[in-house]
Amino acid sequence: MTTRITHLIGHASWTGSAERTGEVYNPATGEVTGRVDFASRALVDEVVAKAATAATEWGNTSIARRTQVLFAFRELLRERREEIAKIIVAEHGKTFPDAVGEINRGLEVADFACGIGHLLKGGFSENVSTDVDAYSILQPLGVVGVISPFNFPAMVPLWFVPVAVACGNAVIIKPSEKDPSATLAIADLWREAGLPDGAMNVVHGDKEAVDALLDNPTVKSISFVGSTPIAKYIYEKGVLSGKRVQALGGAKNHMLVLPDADLDLAADAAVNAGFGAAGERCMAISVLLAVDSIADELIGKIRDRMGKLVTGEGMAEGVDMGPLVTGAHRDKVTGYIDAGEAAGARLVVDGRAGEWVGGSQDGFFVLPTLFDAVTPQMSIYREEIFGPVLSVVRVSSYDEGLALINGNEFGNGTAIFTNDGGAARRFQREVQVGMVGVNVPIPTPMAYYSFGGWKNSLFGDTHAHGMEGVHFFTRTKAVTARWLDPSHGGLNLGFPQNV
Repeated sequence: MTTRITHLIGHASWTGSAERTGEVYNPATGEVTGRVDFASRALVDEVVAKAATAATEWGNTSIARRTQVLFAFRELLRERREEIAKIIVAEHGKTFPDAVGEINRGLEVADFACGIGHLLKGGFSENVSTDVDAYSILQPLGVVGVISPFNFPAMVPLWFVPVAVACGNAVIIKPSEKDPSATLAIADLWREAGLPDGAMNVVHGDKEAVDALLDNPTVKSISFVGSTPIAKYIYEKGVLSGKRVQALGGAKNHMLVLPDADLDLAADAAVNAGFGAAGERCMAISVLLAVDSIADELIGKIRDRMGKLVTGEGMAEGVDMGPLVTGAHRDKVTGYIDAGEAAGARLVVDGRAGEWVGGSQDGFFVLPTLFDAVTPQMSIYREEIFGPVLSVVRVSSYDEGLALINGNEFGNGTAIFTNDGGAARRFQREVQVGMVGVNVPIPTPMAYYSFGGWKNSLFGDTHAHGMEGVHFFTRTKAVTARWLDPSHGGLNLGFPQNV
């Protein structure tokens, strides 16, 4: 029996009948567990109209009251995180500890947004001209849209929504149709926290729903995370519609290991960052640049650690890595492994066959995979695989490794492993990537900094959360004011002078 998954419009589930639906799977078994309603363009427009009414009310709500709602939401999310994590495991496939960790990272943004009273302070200058004061204020945009990916059904919405709500906006989320239920569960917490009816909405669907959000002039901004081709499409279409857009795209994250690095630390990091969440992370390390002199030893350490990893159903005890999200995605990843082998890369560990714990033989499993002797011409190097495939490229020096990173079309995250502070400092200055780790494999910043890459990993000029997030979800208004005292002079039609 499958569960119906439908839209959350304000405080209520949608009761209509959908013309189109999509299937939601349990990735560990391959079974269809739910059918998700797809929104029509007309339904999206109805939701936008409801959100616009709520945006007026919520935008005029005091910052003190907004903060109370933020604190209440944060505590509800903290209380329900294990319950929501189980939903993520059931629809996405990642392990339970990983799902809890995802929610915890999202909670950091909620913590940050609870300080909105400080973050929304404008500037004030007294007597900029005779008896004239000038000041700036930050005001909400109105209705904002969030389009989130399948790999982080809780964390990515939480990158944007708490900040958008704290700034006084009404939100419409379009989660991935592959695993929509966690986003629904989190959105409903805003109702319990006291957010007005219509200020938080979830619509499901595909390109039709996305295009409806992009085309509707009442939607003032779009926040997106996903693949680069779609990010580019979202950005171009959204900007042409007059919207503010932050569209975070794909990645091909490199980790450069220098000869003086702690190789045990580097091997641990490569395995954790390469195979955590089955490689379905935009910050996953998928390319290891190993300087020739230490490459064999480092690959041996990685191979040994991979042999201890347990793959299986996400709720099973002791499992390190779960299945991929769909059968189609599993086939895409195994296709890359086929292509890498055919291109001449040395397959050190083959994840296309093996055993896993729990689930069934129909589950969407690919085991950790390691390639050596990969070259920049191969598709497994050039393209984002988004699976548990780690490619080792041997380089002769720091300079060759840096040139490969900077020559790549993506610029999301990167890392260097070294005990040389001078080399690390040079790397962070010279590398053309938005997020840099020094002996840290996944350099995802804390919520009070901002998340986002460079080059084809970001379209738009604003990153997620942090102060850039606050600026994205507000508009600045400059006010110049004169309050005359009884002794003011008469008429003066001359050009205003700053004296």
